[in-house]
Amino acid sequence: MGLIFYQDLKDRQVYWFLFPLLGLCSAVLFYNSTLPELFYVAVGINLIFISILLAIIFLYTRLKLKSRFTDALGLGDVLLFIGLVFSFSTLSFLIIFVFSLVFALVLHLIVKRYSKLQSVPLAGYISLFFGLTYISNWMGLTVSLYAF
Repeated sequence: MGLIFYQDLKDRQVYWFLFPLLGLCSAVLFYNSTLPELFYVAVGINLIFISILLAIIFLYTRLKLKSRFTDALGLGDVLLFIGLVFSFSTLSFLIIFVFSLVFALVLHLIVKRYSKLQSVPLAGYISLFFGLTYISNWMGLTVSLYAF
């Protein structure tokens, strides 16, 4: 997640293989912390949520903004969303994902004063938030995020 954050912040481009690697690593952590049946159900529901979110963004950019989907959201952002569906149980995922978007907004509003680029490194900011969430969980600062 640190590499995704660094590359997205620096170049607005991330190596593609980091997203499947992120999905695989987060899937292993989640799978080892829960029952297999619950893992598959949670991943399915998370994937449905992300699919609905991407469909809404697609329709909004086409109908309201009258622009292309790729102008609103980068491929790295979409790949990150898909990679993160394997990370947590559904309730934890929804809460962490929404707060990561709020975190990205607040952080971008602060950082944009010092940045020359206008685009938002959304995948980088979300990776940073999820990384901090994992670290706080491993340090015992939060309750188990896999239990919900």
